[in-house]
Amino acid sequence: MKKIIVGVTGASGSVFAHKLIEALLELGHEVHLVYTDNGQKVTEFELDNSLTSLLEHYGQINRENLYLYENGDLFSRIASGSYGVDAMVIVPCSMGTLAKVAHGISEHLITRAADVMIKENRKLVMVTRESPLSSIHLENMLKLSKIGVVIMPPVPAFYNKPSTLEESILLSVGRILELLGIDNPHHRVWRA
Repeated sequence: MKKIIVGVTGASGSVFAHKLIEALLELGHEVHLVYTDNGQKVTEFELDNSLTSLLEHYGQINRENLYLYENGDLFSRIASGSYGVDAMVIVPCSMGTLAKVAHGISEHLITRAADVMIKENRKLVMVTRESPLSSIHLENMLKLSKIGVVIMPPVPAFYNKPSTLEESILLSVGRILELLGIDNPHHRVWRA
């Protein structure tokens, strides 16, 4: 079992976080979940569901492995390098959050936890959502990539010929899980 922090920011693409949280819990991993204020608003808007209902749903999957934190709580255990989590995924990751992490601005729990991942040399995956990308975005991504942060826009793959949007989303979720070293049914290896 792995301990994974999932940070949800206000970028579009909440469904990727939703499906990732479901998959992690179904596979028996701990999810340490943090929403920004806008992350919560966008999630509720895009998924047509309240955060309370979503948390109840996640709890039905695996209540014992679900931990929720307030983004303003810099005293929480995931704000410290002494608390051993295996990895962190920021999904979706706004360009504002990316910029703050790239420049060491740890004013909230998501950015502080990301800073901890970097300083402790732990896996940090940023599922970035923006298009087109500006030079500022690209420079921030490059800066983070050079120190080992994985930048993973959820670019759809078509070689597996997905027949639905959900199948395409799950392929991206499978790739995230693979990056975390978690075997899962959603990741498919290319076979010609």
